[in-house]
Amino acid sequence: MRAALYSRNGPARDVLQVTDLPTPEPAPGEVRVKLAVSGVNPSDVKSRAGSRPVTQGFVVPHSDGAGVIDRVGSGVAQGRVGERVWIWNGQWQRPMGTAAGYIVLPAAQAVPLPGGVSFEAGACMGIPGLTAMRGVMLLGDLAGKTVLVTGGASGVGYYAAQMARLRGARVITTVGSVEKAGVLEKAGIADNILYKQESVPDRLLEMTGGRGVDAIVDMDFSTTAALVPAGAVAPHGVIAVYGSNQRGDIPLNFGAWLPRSLSLHFYLVYDLLPEQRRQTVDALDALLRGNELSHLVAPAYPLDDIAGAHEAVESGRIVGNVVVALPA
Repeated sequence: MRAALYSRNGPARDVLQVTDLPTPEPAPGEVRVKLAVSGVNPSDVKSRAGSRPVTQGFVVPHSDGAGVIDRVGSGVAQGRVGERVWIWNGQWQRPMGTAAGYIVLPAAQAVPLPGGVSFEAGACMGIPGLTAMRGVMLLGDLAGKTVLVTGGASGVGYYAAQMARLRGARVITTVGSVEKAGVLEKAGIADNILYKQESVPDRLLEMTGGRGVDAIVDMDFSTTAALVPAGAVAPHGVIAVYGSNQRGDIPLNFGAWLPRSLSLHFYLVYDLLPEQRRQTVDALDALLRGNELSHLVAPAYPLDDIAGAHEAVESGRIVGNVVVALPA
């Protein structure tokens, strides 16, 4: 099978190569998926660059993908052969990811993909879709509440904004450009703050009549934490955090947080508990089956230009999730 891999960390064009590898066979309890599309996420790019050093052999990158089950191991129903699926945690704590013609993995990690959802969209469910879904679920009942989604045009944010609105919330997002605000407006999300041009806390207070937002799905805790002392988070607010641009110590003003009785949740989508995973996958599956989500996917890169796909993610200029098309 054709596959992309790297045997050392470094810049995309220096370390990524496309080659032939043996086609894997499923072990007991596993399925083999013939992949159509591989999803490229910031975590994949950071791993290749060096956040997860290559300690032995090589790494076939990417955790997300979509395709068709073509073979099953013992203990898995033969009826799953031919099933369209999307994948989660494809390359989590293992070297063989989805940037290849085939992948084998535990059967539960290949989730049925409804017929009306493209493989390109399916390849965005494992990290962007599940991260957004889990973050929104952590906020509790959202009917009539105001939710801030930071990075509303990002892979996660675009889904989280839609999911929060579907649960009855008024949604406000932060975006980096007028172009990105326009993308959200087309999806029905009209309240968008241009964070590079406007004061986010001032605009939030203005948009909420001075009360602040009730909840936040947050991609950058290093800046969002400052919204609390600025008064932009309402009493009993809930903040679900899945990322931060700063990974070291982040100041948290205890005197501002405690009197507001705020709740703070950190979560890592790779490491959900089994019941959390089941609930989140089921909730996302229901939205997909109901055709309730819009998908924002950039044009696919061919496998031979996987370095270009990684560079696109690193640039931050691409609107929509970046994906790689696998050979037919």
